[in-house]
Amino acid sequence: MPTSFWRSVEAQEQLNRLDRSGFAMEFLRRNPDYRKDWSRMRRRIAQGTLGEDAARSDLARRWGLSFCP
Repeated sequence: MPTSFWRSVEAQEQLNRLDRSGFAMEFLRRNPDYRKDWSRMRRRIAQGTLGEDAARSDLARRWGLSFCP
Protein backbone atom coordinates (compact mmCIF):
# COMPACT_ATOMS: atom_id res chain seq x y z
CA MET A 1 0.00 0.00 0.00
CA PRO A 2 1.51 3.37 -0.97
CA THR A 3 2.38 5.61 1.96
CA SER A 4 -0.02 8.27 0.68
CA PHE A 5 -2.95 5.97 1.55
CA TRP A 6 -1.88 5.20 5.14
CA ARG A 7 -4.52 7.45 6.65
CA SER A 8 -7.39 6.49 4.40
CA VAL A 9 -10.49 4.74 5.72
CA GLU A 10 -9.61 1.67 3.65
CA ALA A 11 -6.14 1.52 5.21
CA GLN A 12 -7.63 1.79 8.69
CA GLU A 13 -9.98 -1.08 7.94
CA GLN A 14 -7.11 -3.22 6.63
CA LEU A 15 -5.07 -2.50 9.76
CA ASN A 16 -7.97 -3.56 11.95
CA ARG A 17 -7.97 -6.99 10.27
CA LEU A 18 -4.25 -7.70 10.78
CA ASP A 19 -2.87 -10.21 13.25
CA ARG A 20 -0.13 -9.19 15.69
CA SER A 21 2.80 -9.84 13.36
CA GLY A 22 1.07 -8.13 10.44
CA PHE A 23 0.37 -5.07 12.56
CA ALA A 24 3.98 -5.01 13.78
CA MET A 25 5.21 -5.13 10.19
CA GLU A 26 2.92 -2.26 9.20
CA PHE A 27 4.17 -0.26 12.18
CA LEU A 28 7.78 -0.79 11.12
CA ARG A 29 7.04 -0.15 7.47
CA ARG A 30 5.74 3.29 8.40
CA ASN A 31 8.65 4.13 10.71
CA PRO A 32 11.04 6.50 8.89
CA ASP A 33 14.08 5.26 10.82
CA TYR A 34 13.29 1.66 9.92
CA ARG A 35 12.73 2.61 6.27
CA LYS A 36 16.15 4.32 6.18
CA ASP A 37 17.80 1.34 7.86
CA TRP A 38 16.12 -1.09 5.41
CA SER A 39 17.28 1.00 2.45
CA ARG A 40 20.80 1.17 3.84
CA MET A 41 20.81 -2.62 4.25
CA ARG A 42 19.62 -3.16 0.64
CA ARG A 43 22.30 -0.74 -0.66
CA ARG A 44 25.05 -2.54 1.23
CA ILE A 45 23.91 -5.87 -0.20
CA ALA A 46 23.75 -4.44 -3.74
CA GLN A 47 27.22 -2.89 -3.39
CA GLY A 48 28.63 -6.16 -2.12
CA THR A 49 29.95 -4.60 1.10
CA LEU A 50 27.89 -7.03 3.17
CA GLY A 51 26.38 -10.41 2.42
CA GLU A 52 22.61 -10.79 2.51
CA ASP A 53 22.60 -13.13 5.52
CA ALA A 54 24.86 -10.84 7.55
CA ALA A 55 22.87 -7.75 6.55
CA ARG A 56 19.55 -9.33 7.53
CA SER A 57 21.03 -10.55 10.78
CA ASP A 58 22.24 -7.03 11.63
CA LEU A 59 18.86 -5.52 10.77
CA ALA A 60 17.05 -8.19 12.77
CA ARG A 61 19.21 -7.56 15.82
CA ARG A 62 18.70 -3.79 15.68
CA TRP A 63 14.92 -3.99 15.23
CA GLY A 64 14.09 -7.20 17.10
CA LEU A 65 13.00 -9.02 13.94
CA SER A 66 13.03 -12.59 12.76
CA PHE A 67 13.01 -13.54 9.10
CA CYS A 68 11.46 -16.68 7.68
CA PRO A 69 14.01 -18.92 5.94
